[in-house]
Amino acid sequence: MSTIGVWHLVIKDGEPRAVAVPQALSIRVTNIALGDEIADSNGRTVVKLSFEKLIGNDDEDDEDEQEDDDGVDDEDKPLPIATTVLAALTPGKIEQASLDVTLESATIYEFKTTGKNTVYLTGNYFVSEPMSDGEDYSDLDDEEEGHLLEDVSSDVEMPLDHLAGILGSDDEGRFEEVDDEEPSKTTKRPRESDVTEEVEVSKSEKKKKLKNKDGKAVIIEETTVETKVEKKDKKKKEKKKSEDGEKETKSVEKKTLAGGIVVEDAKVGTGVQAKKGSTVRMRYIGKLPNGKVFDQNTKGKPFTFRLGQGTVIKGWDEGIVGMQTGGERKLTIPAAMGYGKKAQGDIPANSTLIFDVKCLEVK
Repeated sequence: MSTIGVWHLVIKDGEPRAVAVPQALSIRVTNIALGDEIADSNGRTVVKLSFEKLIGNDDEDDEDEQEDDDGVDDEDKPLPIATTVLAALTPGKIEQASLDVTLESATIYEFKTTGKNTVYLTGNYFVSEPMSDGEDYSDLDDEEEGHLLEDVSSDVEMPLDHLAGILGSDDEGRFEEVDDEEPSKTTKRPRESDVTEEVEVSKSEKKKKLKNKDGKAVIIEETTVETKVEKKDKKKKEKKKSEDGEKETKSVEKKTLAGGIVVEDAKVGTGVQAKKGSTVRMRYIGKLPNGKVFDQNTKGKPFTFRLGQGTVIKGWDEGIVGMQTGGERKLTIPAAMGYGKKAQGDIPANSTLIFDVKCLEVK
């Protein structure tokens, strides 16, 4: 027996696949495994093989001219089909199995699976019959790894030249390194036994370019693995970020007071609330709607006044009420609650005023 090339078959979504074994060759199936991406992590995948069942005895004398009552030779009748189970695979428990199944020359076999998970079968082509004069293994061609069941008739014979290219010299040089492209990142499902907190994911990713029969390039990517621990940490970070965003959004309360004053609390302070008659110490920045700053108190002695005494504009007497020590607030004050129709320094008449204020103390 002489092995001449690798054979493999992919079965997706339980779709039946038929394999026609070329004359003078056989296929030995040696391994069966689930793919790297699991569609159903709880599903059990059963792999079945259907084949023509050999019956009768092997005595050549008994095979001569035997006929049934219908006048048809036994050797002209189609052989009955038998089905067997090759493996039962379960994600996280049994994900691959070793096999030693030989698919005979010039015979059609049908593979099919149950469940949603993709299954990969691997094996080798090997010579089962002597080659005739003038034939060369280098001319063998692999036309397809398998056929859909409806596309294959019961008398298909695949010639040897359909396997050309399996071991041909053209394989050398079909791969070349691609360094100028940034590798994409995909997620593959690792084995549970390989998942620990100290799993190190390779930072180096390579891409290779495979040339097809038409000379066009097909990119094959080697991707990194994201472990369950990393997925868990990633989810925690995303959840925390989302919660922080919600807290920040909720912390900004916007309300409109009498006279059209708009109050937005960026930060709520602590302690007693300011009310009319309270003495408050403040920091502030005052600006116009166009962003021009006309007054501010951000350092040095804080601005101190008593609420409700008329020592400040109405917008402040009303807008500061309710603030606590450490609180930060934005006041949007219409002209009627500010300086009205009178210009005041750099403030034009009928101007809306915007103040960012911080309460340092309430007494």
